[in-house]
Amino acid sequence: MQCKEIIEIIEENYPKEAALTFDNVGLQAGRSTKKVSKILLALDATTPVIELAEKQDVDMLITHHPLIFSPLKSITDQDFVGRRILRLIQDDIAYYAMHTNYDVLGMAELSEEILQLKETEVLDVTGEFFGISQGIGRVGLLESTMSLRSFCDYVKEKLVLSNIKVFGDLDKEIKKVAISPGSGKSEIAVALKHNVDVLVTGDIGHHEGLDAMEQGLAIIDAGHYGTEYIFVDDMKKYLSQRCPGVEIITEPVSYPFQVV
Repeated sequence: MQCKEIIEIIEENYPKEAALTFDNVGLQAGRSTKKVSKILLALDATTPVIELAEKQDVDMLITHHPLIFSPLKSITDQDFVGRRILRLIQDDIAYYAMHTNYDVLGMAELSEEILQLKETEVLDVTGEFFGISQGIGRVGLLESTMSLRSFCDYVKEKLVLSNIKVFGDLDKEIKKVAISPGSGKSEIAVALKHNVDVLVTGDIGHHEGLDAMEQGLAIIDAGHYGTEYIFVDDMKKYLSQRCPGVEIITEPVSYPFQVV
């Protein structure tokens, strides 16, 4: 298959038009006519991921987070972003990013399923796609009420995490849940409007956590990586079903930081 054919398959269900206005998604480096027999899926186009792509002799790298996010004035080996772009081009690896378009049309529903939420609705509507309202995150109900302490254990089990941060009274009863994978500090105000008991997300700072608690909202910070690495296996299933003859490999789960 050619790279452009794989892009068509991706954008059939995750069109670029679903991405938020600040985002940069799509083919970011390489040839659309590149013949693709092997794809590597990863969350980020880090140097170790590109090294893995080289070692595995892949033809196309697909990540969730875009390597090129802010406008670039030059692409040289004098810049840490430029060096990676040059490496991909020199190795003839086509590079594609699917970020907030996947957040809206894939990640939100996937996270809902992982937490097994009931009676769900979109947390933050961003538009209408395929005839229904879509957007960032989900709001839903747990099967039964549990304490915040027990819900923390539940989140760790469902997302396969060894640790999380939590803001709130651990004895608080939890029934209505919001989840916004990735960086969710901007979703705190939206979650409050939905009258949820807890928001599960990542990248919550000291002040955001304190302010949320003052307004009666508990927050579980399960990490940016911890709430989004689910993208990799989900897209492997998606592409494996639609790209016969193309081998799909994935980046091993590898958290970008250590707790010591």
